[in-house]
Amino acid sequence: MEKVSHKLSLLWLNYKKNKAIYWMALPVVLYFLVFKYLPMYGAIIAFKDYSVGKGIWGSDWVGLQHFRDFFQSYYFWRILKNTLVLSFYQLLFGFPAPILLALLLNELRNEIFKRTVQTVSYIPHFISIVVICGMIVDFSSRDGLFNTIIEYFGGQSSALLSDPANFRTMYTASSIWQELGFSSIIYLAALSGINPELYDAANVDGASRLRQVWHITLPGIIPMILILLILRIGGLMEIGFEKIILLYNPNVYDTADVISTFVYRKGISESAEFSYTTAVGLFQSVINFTLLVGANRLSKAVSNTKLF
Repeated sequence: MEKVSHKLSLLWLNYKKNKAIYWMALPVVLYFLVFKYLPMYGAIIAFKDYSVGKGIWGSDWVGLQHFRDFFQSYYFWRILKNTLVLSFYQLLFGFPAPILLALLLNELRNEIFKRTVQTVSYIPHFISIVVICGMIVDFSSRDGLFNTIIEYFGGQSSALLSDPANFRTMYTASSIWQELGFSSIIYLAALSGINPELYDAANVDGASRLRQVWHITLPGIIPMILILLILRIGGLMEIGFEKIILLYNPNVYDTADVISTFVYRKGISESAEFSYTTAVGLFQSVINFTLLVGANRLSKAVSNTKLF
């Protein structure tokens, strides 16, 4: 009891000392409580046979039946594989791309050219996903830009987005193009915090630009890279459904259908299996949380850098 009273006293003293910060944080805390935590209450229907007429508490309990149905369904291994493969492609190719761009921009000495490259690379991030997907569909048509280039080099035109073998490549490449510039901002900010005297000392010692990047620049942003890598691994099972839905068609379900699009189809567009799709979404969130905690612990053990 004394410990609790002591902690409350410390909290009150801290509040009086940082009153302005507490009040500034209040809207953010309320936002997360109302829009992030309160909706978690609805996850309980994953364990019920939810009926709109009976409501959440009036519906019958079914335990883990929806999870068993999902694990035993024909679609389970297909959407799990597609989700992991697409996430792996984005982690392998999409994660290092903005780091490389930031390192290259950091080495540029022509400020006008540097600002121009930055601005041009940021633009795709601000274009609507609907417009981006419309451009990809148009460019991928039989008489589109991509097929014109393929024919120029002696290839044959085809409906690229109707071929399951092409979908993952086009999805990953377009995602890198869309987010490359904007994602590099945080690395450029980290690079600006490196002490310039380290570069001066390296120049005096005769270190080349490549050695300076390897021994000064990269170690300076490693903590930031690890933090963002932990966050990326924590979302490994989460592929946004908007872009895939705008790009895919039944011909490419074998390689394009992921957990989020499956949930969308089963939960809203094709049938209203609310409990079943909630169970699928809950499974996805649990795996993501496990990966996040595991990556955080591994990073802490290897480099002493951690997210929490």
